[in-house]
Amino acid sequence: MIFAPQGRLPRLVLVAYGLPALPAAMLGLPLLVHLPGFYAQEMGIGLTAVGTILLLARLWDGVTDPLIGFLSDRTRTRLGRRRPWIIASLPLVLAGAWLLFRPPEGAGASHLLIWSFVVYLGWTMMQIPHQAWGAELSTNYAERARIAATREAFALVGVIVAAALPATLAAFGDAGGQTGPGAALAAIAVLTLVLLPASGAAMLAVVPEPPPARAASLATAEGWRVLARNRPFRRLLSAYLLNGIANGLPSTLFLMYVEHRLGLASLQGVFLLVYFLAGLAGVPLALALARRLGKHRAWCVAMLVTCAAFAWAPLLPHGAALGFAAICLVTGLGLGADLALPPAMQADVVDEDTAAGGEGRAGLYFAVWGMATKLALALAVGLAFPLLDAAGFEPRAAQQVPGAGLALAALYAWGPVLLKLAAVALMWRFPLDEKRHAALAAVIQRGASDEQKP
Repeated sequence: MIFAPQGRLPRLVLVAYGLPALPAAMLGLPLLVHLPGFYAQEMGIGLTAVGTILLLARLWDGVTDPLIGFLSDRTRTRLGRRRPWIIASLPLVLAGAWLLFRPPEGAGASHLLIWSFVVYLGWTMMQIPHQAWGAELSTNYAERARIAATREAFALVGVIVAAALPATLAAFGDAGGQTGPGAALAAIAVLTLVLLPASGAAMLAVVPEPPPARAASLATAEGWRVLARNRPFRRLLSAYLLNGIANGLPSTLFLMYVEHRLGLASLQGVFLLVYFLAGLAGVPLALALARRLGKHRAWCVAMLVTCAAFAWAPLLPHGAALGFAAICLVTGLGLGADLALPPAMQADVVDEDTAAGGEGRAGLYFAVWGMATKLALALAVGLAFPLLDAAGFEPRAAQQVPGAGLALAALYAWGPVLLKLAAVALMWRFPLDEKRHAALAAVIQRGASDEQKP
């Protein structure tokens, strides 16, 4: 296999690495959007039971994330460290997705509980080693941005496919006689069954897996203490969490804002398509900006542009379709930077640890990264709904109390602006730039050469 740790990866290797992110993302969207309503209404389980089960599945996910990251760092096989976990994840994800998305007649709460746990476990076993593998594919500062951008671009394509499926099925006929969310879930189950094994096999066959810079040997508790002492990691993680909440708020409130503030519920799908297509276009723009400014400054510029666009959302009049489409376009471009640049910087902060005498702990670092992603989404929901309730907003009401609509719009847009500005303040003078990373890479290379000497 071809491996150039300090140069550019061949395009075939890059594409093969990023390809599994497409079916993984395609699977992730319906888990959040379609599955709860499908089981609550069409399967007759009820909202409270479904909410409780999916909350338990998320808590289970929080336990397995660090466990899989820790174990994958310590795996030693002829296939490498990351491959065995990805191989083992495939039957769990495929079986779980099939049985969750195409449940047998009479499936109840226990069916949802068991197979949700299976899917989330398999997803963790696939996602964390996959991200850690990408961080280890290159030691080059700029190339890491290219690797992360490729993976996230494929993921955005998966999200776009999953988002477009319900409308496509409605236009051309539903699968197997099903309608609504059930048809979309069934179609995604079939696509996942085909695309995930094929893309996974291509990655496993084509993409090289470099050996760790240093073997992992620390106990779990000491490993966590080392992470806590990594100052660039703490700073990046804090900014990432703030920005994640900032992105989670409009994601949570999008449907309500478009329906109740703008009165444009029929255009919700169009706005989402504009946003995600712009996100796809924003990935190469983020890469080009990072080459000129460095990754952290490029991310800051993208967040500032997003803030400038979002600031206008609460001021839009009822029915302002073109104005909101323009906001979706600009903020979608910023999404490309949000997806591509922070994971590339995360790979760099792992090197800060390794250069200081640490071990090959990319799996554990990306496990914490995954936990921060989920925490941000949970906090967004936990903040948004109580604040809206306090403002008197009622989603089912034909007429809102005075100020409730403005509260919705302000929480949708101005809340994220404040959070993103705080993230910019943390990252503008981020110490781990290209020059600093080159010095770290030299230290790591010297250490690896010393370990190989007899």
